[in-house]
Amino acid sequence: MSLVIRNGYLVDPANGVDREADLYIDATGFVAGIGEKPRGFKPEQELDAGGCIVCPGLVDLRARLREPGLEYKATIESETAAAVTAGITTLCCPPDTNPPVDTPAMAQLIQQRAWRYEKAFVHPLGALTRGLAGAHLADMAALEEAGCVGFSNALEPIRDTAVLRHAMEYAASFDLTVFLHCEDPWLRGKGCVHEGEVATRLGLPAIPDSAERIGVSRDLALIQQTGVRAHFCHLSSASAVALVTAAREQGLPVTADVTAHHLHLTEHDIGFFNTQCHVRPPLRSQRDRDALRHAVAEGAISVICSDHEPHEPDAKLAAFIAAEPGISALETLLPLTLRLVDDGSMEMGRAISALTSEPAAVLRIDAGHLGVGATADVCIFDPEAEWVLDPDQMASRGTNTPFAGWPFRGRVIQTLVGGEVVFGPEPVRCR
Repeated sequence: MSLVIRNGYLVDPANGVDREADLYIDATGFVAGIGEKPRGFKPEQELDAGGCIVCPGLVDLRARLREPGLEYKATIESETAAAVTAGITTLCCPPDTNPPVDTPAMAQLIQQRAWRYEKAFVHPLGALTRGLAGAHLADMAALEEAGCVGFSNALEPIRDTAVLRHAMEYAASFDLTVFLHCEDPWLRGKGCVHEGEVATRLGLPAIPDSAERIGVSRDLALIQQTGVRAHFCHLSSASAVALVTAAREQGLPVTADVTAHHLHLTEHDIGFFNTQCHVRPPLRSQRDRDALRHAVAEGAISVICSDHEPHEPDAKLAAFIAAEPGISALETLLPLTLRLVDDGSMEMGRAISALTSEPAAVLRIDAGHLGVGATADVCIFDPEAEWVLDPDQMASRGTNTPFAGWPFRGRVIQTLVGGEVVFGPEPVRCR
């Protein structure tokens, strides 16, 4: 049915909209008009968004859904349902499933299962190398035809620089985007925390920020040589940010993202072996965190993502070094970003763009905006709603989070995908 969302404050950075305006959605699920009712438009349903912000559905650039292969942690069904409760309408999943996304059949399997549940859209990344082994290139052209929106070796390093160069040349010849996790594997070793005072105090094996800096430097040299379009995933250090910023200023076709938790937590949050803070890349110093915040506010880092990694409870019960890294982060993506607005680190429009239009631009998909004719993927949230994160109330199957008990302001009220309400109160019928 045709629908109108009334009385909301519409924030759509891609189209320069930042004002109170009604949003009109036609019966086929596309935006029909903004502000003024289109001629001949007769809404059959109505949503009242009074006191709320209406924005494009969020686009999460990295979320592990655990299916196929790790369904005891989570499934596509459970995590897409959790995503829409958080206002996320589009998810991008890395290729490190089991088996990995290195064949067209695997890419199609993930998309077909997501379509079946009719919640958030899921776009897979394809593997750069077969089996993510770093030895032989995957068939990227076939994977793109099967729906992959980019290519990555996930967290598995490509140690052979010649193989990475050939992968970039292959991707560049087909105008494909490569997603890079930059970390020197020899410097990383068996480290699990940032090399700093906390690692020394706790006696944990450490990862120096030079591991990331060297990885970024190598990849930038190959990007400059091959001309490939590249995206740097979850930067964590000030030194790596400086390299990527300089590369962008020189005109290299690179973008970057940061996780929401790296914008709030530091190595000191590990406390006394809090395994909920065991993440990869590790939480770094306050100086690094402040540099990441500044880069996001200035646009040098264009995207904030969740880096969602749901785990079963036992995964975090081992000793710190043996506990599995990762945070169940879908439901804290928006509230953590809104915290940056509340403390003056960035403006609302910039925050919304980092969650909507910017990640959509990286993926080169038609999402993250609400222009006339766009698919009506919509997030409606109350910026003043106060709540406390209770892991027992999380919609994700994974409840592993270091933010338990944190007070937040700003909560999703309704989520629409293709003009249909998939979370929150149903619209009322117009008389």
